Amino acid sequence: MRSMLYKIARIMGDVNAVKRGRVGQRVARRYAGRVTGRGLGRLLR
Repeated sequence: MRSMLYKIARIMGDVNAVKRGRVGQRVARRYAGRVTGRGLGRLLR
């Protein structure tokens, strides 16, 4: 249930970014978040 809500929120955010013309900025932030999360995951193993 929760994962479905998060997916819907992410899609809504993508639609909003397209409307505002900030897709590149959103993609860059998402990538940076993934890299940070992976780095922390490796650090805390």
